[in-house]
Amino acid sequence: ARIRVASYNRVILMGNLTRDPELKYTPAGKALAKFGLAMNRSYKTATGETKDEVCFVTIVTWGKQAERCAEYLKKGSPALVEGRLQSNSWTTPDGQKRSTLEAVADRVQFLRSSRGGEAPAREAAPEAAADSAPADPGPPDTGGGDDEVPF
Repeated sequence: ARIRVASYNRVILMGNLTRDPELKYTPAGKALAKFGLAMNRSYKTATGETKDEVCFVTIVTWGKQAERCAEYLKKGSPALVEGRLQSNSWTTPDGQKRSTLEAVADRVQFLRSSRGGEAPAREAAPEAAADSAPADPGPPDTGGGDDEVPF
């Protein structure tokens, strides 16, 4: 008998967009937006020196939420993303194995910028219940990499 270990896949990220959201549509007409999010962390070394590190994550969002992100967010916009991690792997035409880890957003919260003038027109744009249902994760991943998504 195989013992099943419980698992939990949930991320909450807050940072600034590294590029404008890139909005595309699947052949079936479903909206898909991708953008980069940078999260900064400062820490002190054993010698007392302050160091900064940045973590970059690709965010993927679907449906009406994707369209709202493309409309209201831009490079530098602050955002809070809730979702799950998704790993994709594929083989390139020349035989190299590639993989990527991205966050698939269930919810994107638009945050106000402390720099003024950079905030989107409205505070938040969470998905409607029908668009954020876990039963609609987007197209199935068949390991085809970029061939699957029109990016």
